Amino acid sequence: MLEKYTDLLTPINQFLGCETPQVWIEKAKQSEHLPLLLIDHMHCELKAAQSAAFLIRKYAIDDASAKTLLSWLQPYEDFIYRSVGDGEFSGSKNELIGELTARPEYAYNQDILSKMVRLIKEELHHFEQVLEIIRARDIPVEYVQASRYASGMIKHIRTYEPAALVDKLIIGAYIEARSCERFAKLAPHLDQEIAKFYVSLLRSEARHYQDYIDLAHQVANATDPKRCDVAGRIQLFQQVENELISSQDLDFKFHSGAPI
Repeated sequence: MLEKYTDLLTPINQFLGCETPQVWIEKAKQSEHLPLLLIDHMHCELKAAQSAAFLIRKYAIDDASAKTLLSWLQPYEDFIYRSVGDGEFSGSKNELIGELTARPEYAYNQDILSKMVRLIKEELHHFEQVLEIIRARDIPVEYVQASRYASGMIKHIRTYEPAALVDKLIIGAYIEARSCERFAKLAPHLDQEIAKFYVSLLRSEARHYQDYIDLAHQVANATDPKRCDVAGRIQLFQQVENELISSQDLDFKFHSGAPI
């Protein structure tokens, strides 16, 4: 099933620097843990969209456009965090095409806007796909706490710009790359429906990882490459990410570490 994705997964695995621990895979492939993984996966898709929206709002668009962007995400947030709505989002993820305008001070603002809007649309579509699977299997939709994964990297973000933006983009790349790797690791062990779905996500997750890395280099090259130090920060966050993934973890989620 995964043979034709070798060229896609090889650079992902090189970027990550370590594989998901086998003990996590052994637990994740047990059928009793699938409902939690699906629910957490759905949450992760929304968080990915929210993170991309944050980057757009903070760095790329004016306040009026930011309000429009927030209204785009609100039905999804209401559904997950406030149990509002029926989970039908038809058409909402396409409403912002052409409605947001990039701020003019940096040329890369337009690229941030374009790439992140596309990412948001895809992540919300994935959210809807996971929700459809969850409902078809009569799994209760409930809120779950985030794992330590993203917060463990976020605390290393530098406090000055544009270095902070570069760090956020690199973190985004690691989250997308690790998601891609775990989809590939899990697919051979799950039932045909979910295996096929996870394999279908590989190309978009790999592209999201590459978009984040390209934007990090673009921001650095347009501002202060030495101060931004993209290569050095990738190395640092690889070490941080690998520790979070490889070390023992009391939690069990889609991005958690080695289960105890």
